[in-house]
Amino acid sequence: MHFGAMLKTFIFVISNSLLYPVLFFLVALCLLMVLFSGMFFAEWLDRARIKRVSAEEFQSLKLSEEAMQRFPYYVRRYFRRLLALFRQGEKLDPLHVENVLQEENLNLLKTVDRLKIIVRVGPSLGLMGTLIPMGTGLAAIGQGDMTRLSGDLVIAFTTTVVGLAIGIVAFIFYTVKRRWAQEDIKDMEMLTELLLEKRGESS
Repeated sequence: MHFGAMLKTFIFVISNSLLYPVLFFLVALCLLMVLFSGMFFAEWLDRARIKRVSAEEFQSLKLSEEAMQRFPYYVRRYFRRLLALFRQGEKLDPLHVENVLQEENLNLLKTVDRLKIIVRVGPSLGLMGTLIPMGTGLAAIGQGDMTRLSGDLVIAFTTTVVGLAIGIVAFIFYTVKRRWAQEDIKDMEMLTELLLEKRGESS
């Protein structure tokens, strides 16, 4: 029994010690979502001002800086990098071009993966922030300390709300950003094929 009591005390101490780290990370995630919101709406405005190039227009598209203004930021950045590679020499390894394309795709997907992590972590931290104070609150009932119980309940319910709010907002951003990323990857692949074709015709 003595050993069992030690285990219970140890787990109780670990659980209580996690409360403030959980609260800290919830606050950090809130600030991070504010930053993400600004970046998201800036990207949304950038995409709203352009008229996307249709699949039929790609074949007749002139690969100029003016034409690239019809693409989102990440596609424009990739196009400039790819164009710089083509200007380096007459013979360019297609594998090197493919490597650049895959690298840009991975960098684009990283921004989406960060939001996917927040979608899972936010509600999980909210649940931890709920259960930890509930344990001390139940202990306060046995001691007749209703003031501490009310304080613990406030923390428990507010952390739940904050965690769920973070998860909801992150999920909305993730869903939209994933669709944008898929569109950008398609455009990058089309631009790569178009550049390779025009490079082959000119050589």
